[in-house]
Amino acid sequence: QVQLVESGGRLVQAGGSLRLSCAASGRPFSWYAMAWFRQAAGKEREFVAAINYSGGSTYYADSVKGRFTISRDNAKNTVYLQMNSLKAEDTAVYYCAADKGVTTTQRYRYWGQGTQVTVSS
Repeated sequence: QVQLVESGGRLVQAGGSLRLSCAASGRPFSWYAMAWFRQAAGKEREFVAAINYSGGSTYYADSVKGRFTISRDNAKNTVYLQMNSLKAEDTAVYYCAADKGVTTTQRYRYWGQGTQVTVSS
């Protein structure tokens, strides 16, 4: 089992920046690819970004490319999502996920509880 705990979500003004963190425990962190998804009110959960086990490969949704950066620190068992130039449409609950293989689909075995990001315009 892998436990994931997100943090860092808060209210921020449009154009601002925010960094989300996801701390993992339970299994060796470096075994797992990690990803961020988000779900806005009344919408389906969508892919945001993913990173492979080593951090050598990253993937982004078109809507966040150039604004968001995913990274990981395997020594700290943590994955990050740096979000810049935030827009109102980035408002959502952000979830981190983990699985052995990296994918941009939702086929991740382990999920966190989510952290709310609200961008005011």
